[in-house]
Amino acid sequence: MKKRFPQYLTQPFMILSFEPDEQMITLTCVVVALTVWGWAVLLPFTVPYLYVKTKKKYPRGFIKHVFYILGFVRFDGYPTFHEREFLE
Repeated sequence: MKKRFPQYLTQPFMILSFEPDEQMITLTCVVVALTVWGWAVLLPFTVPYLYVKTKKKYPRGFIKHVFYILGFVRFDGYPTFHEREFLE
């Protein structure tokens, strides 16, 4: 039995050139559009487009750091973002 390995092990799983984080945002927008309807039907088209545009404009990890500064995500083992000195 042969198993197929990807050429690059760090390459993310992609569907239709969407990376996993873009897939999640698109799926969430589709679910919201189906439940709310109205103007929300535009969400699956505009939000992923703006997300990808912002993601490609800034370096890797930018959005995760923005969520950290806003308080939505915690980095374990790191000081808070407003600390000036850090002693190990």
